[in-house]
Amino acid sequence: MPNFEKLNNPSNGEVITFKNGKPIIPNNPIVPFIRGDGTGVDIWPATRRVIDASIQKSYGDKRKINWFKVYAGDEACDIYGTYNYLPNDTIEAIKHYGVAIKGPLTTPVGGGIRSLNVALRQIFDLYSCVRPCKYYSGTPSPHKSPQNLDIIVYRENTEDIYMGIEWEAEDENCKSLINYLNNTIIPNSSKLKNRSLPLSAGIGIKPVSKFGSQRHIRKAIEHAKRLSGNKRHVTLVHKGNIMKFTEGAFRDWGYELAINEFRNDCITERESWILDNIERNQNISVENNAKLIEPGFDKLTAEKRHSICGEIKDIILNIADSHGNNKWKKLVLIDDRIADSIFQQIQTRPQEYSILATLNLNGDYLSDAAAAIVGGLGMAPGANIGDKAAIFEATHGTAPKHAGLNKINPGSVILSGVMMLEYFGWDEAADLITKGISKSIEQKKVTYDLARLMDPKVDPLLCSEFAESIINNF
Repeated sequence: MPNFEKLNNPSNGEVITFKNGKPIIPNNPIVPFIRGDGTGVDIWPATRRVIDASIQKSYGDKRKINWFKVYAGDEACDIYGTYNYLPNDTIEAIKHYGVAIKGPLTTPVGGGIRSLNVALRQIFDLYSCVRPCKYYSGTPSPHKSPQNLDIIVYRENTEDIYMGIEWEAEDENCKSLINYLNNTIIPNSSKLKNRSLPLSAGIGIKPVSKFGSQRHIRKAIEHAKRLSGNKRHVTLVHKGNIMKFTEGAFRDWGYELAINEFRNDCITERESWILDNIERNQNISVENNAKLIEPGFDKLTAEKRHSICGEIKDIILNIADSHGNNKWKKLVLIDDRIADSIFQQIQTRPQEYSILATLNLNGDYLSDAAAAIVGGLGMAPGANIGDKAAIFEATHGTAPKHAGLNKINPGSVILSGVMMLEYFGWDEAADLITKGISKSIEQKKVTYDLARLMDPKVDPLLCSEFAESIINNF
């Protein structure tokens, strides 16, 4: 048991443990919660009420969450002292009890304390940020067909810009680095040719590793395996056409993982084309198959044509028996898309996608853009998952001007609670909540953020009233 400065260990409940990166959930887990700053004072009580009611209705007295209040953000400063935004008590509690849930936390823009959300992810090595974006019938949306969007963004949490190092333009270390790059590194690299960096530039380094990429993509593939039909689909999102050795490597490492570790469970998009061509015409030649999968095949160099034909022969030799005869259609499809392209496609063809595995920055953009289609951040849950801990969280800010008014939409944290229940394997309780939210929105019983966008406009419910409406619709 941890020795806390200002907390007492709960007297009831059991500890969640982890084995091989998977949680072992008792029937009475202890779950630390961080109320959150600003509107957290309203959102958390509503969320707790909904989660507890769903568990009670689903399991009676057989299962129960024992909530354990811990502190972060402004509330922590009130308890532990000025600027103590993330006390060691909270870190030790989450480390010991394994799973936590939190409301929005204060993060100043441009300076001051570092992001508490980022700090928690780094401390507990929560390498996958998971953001589902799903439409609930009746939710106002600027999109023509928001019901077609049902995706899950898997955003890498520990590398890319989150581990990035920056130097200001006028910093002497920055100038020294630019000189070293311009005079030593770039001239000695044939791939960089005659490039040079402006002496007045700020510099950032963006690390992307094979280990970090593959453990993250592994989580996405494992999730896809639990789905069915065309939702068994993972798209690797990258900007590898420009950043070939970071984002391009992310793509390549993803395919390598799928083929080497999940061979019996996965099919790549290109492999599926080749096998589909054979199933359509069992007598198709290797060369004609190549012409179908590679536009402009006849205009390629002889070396390139030979390489493509060799690729097809290898696929036929290695997986035609195991994956052919339409068996591949039941497997997890792995493909990739350029980041700017996928931004367009989740709007124009969202039904073609399921799980998007991304690096940090691309995932940050994509998850917010997808959330806008299905009702905004008030309806967008989030989870940060590692091998020894998981934290479920609001995806929006603190909105301090609305704090204490009992008016804000608690949907983001409630749906994050749904993700937590699914993580526990308590699917019956999770399903009750999503059912309740769907019915409430269909009945136009919503908070002001959704009410003001409805046509005709409806009178909004308070935050607590929305929670009760969800429960009444179980």
